[in-house]
Amino acid sequence: MAKKNEGSGLMSSAGLMRYYDAEETAISIDPKTVISVSVVAGILVLILNAYYGIWPVK
Repeated sequence: MAKKNEGSGLMSSAGLMRYYDAEETAISIDPKTVISVSVVAGILVLILNAYYGIWPVK
């Protein structure tokens, strides 16, 4: 019977990186920052729509 190699994960990764390999080079952004920027962008869109008379629809 053939021996099973259990230590290395995927034998052929086909360009995929393991999670800890990707973590070293990834940009880290706090989730609170992402939510804050999203809320500010949404409010800005509503303000601009109200300013130009697009919203609320009359």
